Amino acid sequence: MFDDVARRYDRTNAVLSVGNAYLWRVAMVRAVAPQSGERILDLAAGTGTSAAALAHTGARVIAVDFSPGMIAEGRRRHKDIEFVQADIEKLPFGDDEFDAVAISFGLRNVNDPKAALSEMYRVLKPGGRLVICEFSKPPRALLRMGYAAYMRFVMPAVVGATSSNPAAYTYLAQSIQAWPDQGQLSQWIRGSGFIRVAYRNLTAGVVALHRGRKPVDAAVLASVAKRKGKASSAQKPKL
Repeated sequence: MFDDVARRYDRTNAVLSVGNAYLWRVAMVRAVAPQSGERILDLAAGTGTSAAALAHTGARVIAVDFSPGMIAEGRRRHKDIEFVQADIEKLPFGDDEFDAVAISFGLRNVNDPKAALSEMYRVLKPGGRLVICEFSKPPRALLRMGYAAYMRFVMPAVVGATSSNPAAYTYLAQSIQAWPDQGQLSQWIRGSGFIRVAYRNLTAGVVALHRGRKPVDAAVLASVAKRKGKASSAQKPKL
């Protein structure tokens, strides 16, 4: 599905969001606060638009996506970005490798979001930053009604005029409606081990920007747990 929409993906998103996609990207980059020399992982990177924005400060950005079509389009557009095809639930990186992990509008598309969050935690360095930009639920009932009407009546017409695969965007509306609200996603992030978890609404809650940190002492805690496990095994009587 994502292979089929890669060529016009960014244009369709810009039109569907009425120009807000650019503002959401700016907010995401500011939240990540990339610094020169840092290693940053951009997950569900698509064609690399967000990865390129993150790399402007001199950070080394690795863009990961599951879709070969998206990666091919991204490599064509951004020669200086490293693209890796991988499953977010099984990242091909070692523990404690990245200063920051970002994912924009991609966690919703993962089979097991909690497993993906655990992988993000694993590859982050202690003290590393997590930023998730994702569709959410407007807190006001009137806004929710208007948003639902937009997705039901306006979005199909816009997609039909701009997308290379209009049928694929039926999934978009369904996945947004089924996705949890801001509070539940925050609970998932905390449940994965992150601290300083917070979110702020963008565009009246149509999108939410979530943030978290991997504890600085995470490596120490993991080492202690590993030593305890070895000690426990050594104390077991041999049969």
